[in-house]
Amino acid sequence: MRVKIKRLHDEIDLPAPATGGAAGFDLASAVDLEIPPRSIRLVGTGLVIAVPEGHFLGIFARSSTPLRRGLMVANGVGVIDADYCGPADEIKIQMLNITDAPVQVARGDRLAQGIVLPCPRVEWEEVADIAAPTRGGFGSTGH
Repeated sequence: MRVKIKRLHDEIDLPAPATGGAAGFDLASAVDLEIPPRSIRLVGTGLVIAVPEGHFLGIFARSSTPLRRGLMVANGVGVIDADYCGPADEIKIQMLNITDAPVQVARGDRLAQGIVLPCPRVEWEEVADIAAPTRGGFGSTGH
């Protein structure tokens, strides 16, 4: 899949998978900043990505970031829609500092990973009943 990308600063590296078998590509900070304890900050990547129609860019945590840095992707998974690709629509990562101390983020620090995924259009078909039996709610399997 070929995806158009624009660097907002020449010195920003293009994102790349860390290994040949990686599902996603690393997203890094384009700026130096401090994230105060128990706070959320938007961290710019310096990139504008034109996600193909019928897809979205999911921004997921890197497995090592919470353990090593005390940072998490604040909204669980960031969703970048295909129509968020104007000239200044920079991809930003919501980062949550889960520690009791400030965390320094340096330009180039890899904080999250992106994966371009299909996003089918849903058409609702309202019905009077759903035929499947009720399973009992959350945590009911195995009981």
